Amino acid sequence: MRRRAIPLRAPVTKPQRNGDGHYETYARGLGVLNSPLLNKGTAFSAEERKLLGLTGLLPPEIGNIETQVRRAYVQYERLPDALSKNIYLTALHDRNAVLFYRLFSEHLREMIPIVNDLTVGMAMEQYHHECRPPRGVYLSIDHADAIEDAFSNLGAGPNDVDLVIATDAEQIPGIGDWGVGGIEVAIGKLAIYTAAGGIDPTRVIPVMLDVGTNRESLLSDPLYVGNRHARIRGAEYDAFIDAYVNVVTRLFPNALLQWEDFAPGNGRRILERYRDRIRTFNDDMQGTGAITLAAVISAVRVCGTRLEDQRIVIFGAGTAGIGIADQIRNAMVREGLSKSEAAKRFWCVDRQGLLTADMAGELRDYQASYACPTAYHKGWKHNGDGGGVSLAEVVHRVRPTMLIGASTAPGSFTETIVREMAAHTERPVIFALSNPPVLAEANPSDLIAWSDGRALIATGSPFAPVTYRGVTYVVGQVNNALLYPGLGLGVVVSRARRISDGMFVAAASAVSSLVTVHQPGASLLPHIDDLRTVSATVAVAVAEAAEAEGLAGPRLGDIVQQVQDAMWQPEYRPILAL
Repeated sequence: MRRRAIPLRAPVTKPQRNGDGHYETYARGLGVLNSPLLNKGTAFSAEERKLLGLTGLLPPEIGNIETQVRRAYVQYERLPDALSKNIYLTALHDRNAVLFYRLFSEHLREMIPIVNDLTVGMAMEQYHHECRPPRGVYLSIDHADAIEDAFSNLGAGPNDVDLVIATDAEQIPGIGDWGVGGIEVAIGKLAIYTAAGGIDPTRVIPVMLDVGTNRESLLSDPLYVGNRHARIRGAEYDAFIDAYVNVVTRLFPNALLQWEDFAPGNGRRILERYRDRIRTFNDDMQGTGAITLAAVISAVRVCGTRLEDQRIVIFGAGTAGIGIADQIRNAMVREGLSKSEAAKRFWCVDRQGLLTADMAGELRDYQASYACPTAYHKGWKHNGDGGGVSLAEVVHRVRPTMLIGASTAPGSFTETIVREMAAHTERPVIFALSNPPVLAEANPSDLIAWSDGRALIATGSPFAPVTYRGVTYVVGQVNNALLYPGLGLGVVVSRARRISDGMFVAAASAVSSLVTVHQPGASLLPHIDDLRTVSATVAVAVAEAAEAEGLAGPRLGDIVQQVQDAMWQPEYRPILAL
């Protein structure tokens, strides 16, 4: 491997190492300590301290990363709230990247909600009021001609980048439009990719696509650091996205492009435009859908039925809800149904009630394929708030085998609805996926009681196990982190030209394969504690699917070994002074 010296502050993209894994640098003294990828704190050896000019700049004791992790966790535990912990972990990430990833990887269940999820939303609200070191690339629609310069300034070559996550921050869960602070979403997702999936953190780039913001509190805040105008839409927006894609795919031809927290219309349009041309996916749509499919596959195994025989009601027909429908429908198609036949197995309910064909002018393009034919619902009661067919009426008429909530409408899966469903199916499958817990469609303990312990349950937030009539039910959490790190790793290893529906199905099946579902009360999904094992399993399945479909790049050999070899480990490496 060719040598490359690490500059004073390590770049966002990968500094190549010598063949034996050590780093080489011209930096000395504080320059080394101020580089997150070089800094080892007290773990520098005596020889390294001498050669790198660190004598007297560190306490005399030579420690190790295990002791540092224990010390860092003690500091973390002392902090009073989630936001303080997020700020602490961000500061650690900026100071000592290896220690951050080691700590994070050993406490994934506890820290993922702090690094990502709603806590990062709280951090974003303070983003422009804090002085933080910049991390990533900031692209402005007002200066679209500077996109190539921005990426060129990283100093990365065409083979130095594996993954780029971009957001325009219009629909961040829990807070909505938050402008330029949305880059924290991409940074948090990339941290999970590394801690859970072993993606090399020196080979990734978070990107903020700043097209403005419609949040008045940001536009009127003198400390706001993003573009001070309303969000630009239409042809200019699309041209900006196109310019971004063209530059990134040309400069980094092997990189996977991921989209995060776009509004439903933009997100789906962007995905449909590029998905068949480059390696790309949208986690809000495809990732959420695929991990839900994993839970569905587990549930079908418990029931002993076929996926194509399910009757599925989805409550909440937005980005996540329709994304879930798409992934389950695609799996049905792979089992032999046509796309139109598979779509007839779904009844989607949104704010206006059941989506029906006579609503054509009101539906988004991605909802239209799931609209219920007018003749089918003739005679049904229009008893919803807006004059549509309510969820209760749909459940009464359809007698679903699966009820999936992605509505953020707390308590919408009522006792009446659940008992009605349970009266007509032996093992009702009920997923209350809205999060945080206060927004869940139902509480797991209620779902189990109302179904007399027969319901197969998954939730979008973590819930404690429920004991009912002597059986303890472990509630599986439908968390995208169970899927996308392994998906990304599998794409990186296989160098797949694009991400197919079959690769998502393979990823979902791999996740489901890791649980023993026939034990009473067993979870439908693996525990989040051992994500690196889950990610490795998913990566192998994805790479194998890419190869089987003729989408892989170089010919793969021992895929299991290649995946293991590709997983970056949070360990200190020797550093040589140049």
